[in-house]
Amino acid sequence: MMNEVSVNPTKTSKPRKRRTFTPEFKAEAVRLVRAPGRNVAQVARELDLTATCLRAWVKQAAIDENKDPQGALTTDERAELNRLRRELRTVEQERDFLKKTAAYFAKNQS
Repeated sequence: MMNEVSVNPTKTSKPRKRRTFTPEFKAEAVRLVRAPGRNVAQVARELDLTATCLRAWVKQAAIDENKDPQGALTTDERAELNRLRRELRTVEQERDFLKKTAAYFAKNQS
């Protein structure tokens, strides 16, 4: 008995190129999901999105509206956290470079 592999004809063999969306587009998609009689799957099909992506947008919008200090990070807080992490990484690299430079010159002074 041979195992047959079924191929889904609706799927293309090439992966989909990563797309970016404006905050306005995301807000409109969330508004459509929240409209009476609509659900995530319907709106996702209409806008050619994945349901998972749209659910994440709806969840993040709820977090942004609630702004619970003990809850999940809002979009603004997440952006600030990413900026601070980049800044910290830069400062740490500069510090490490200065340490190595000081050690090099101290070694050559002897």
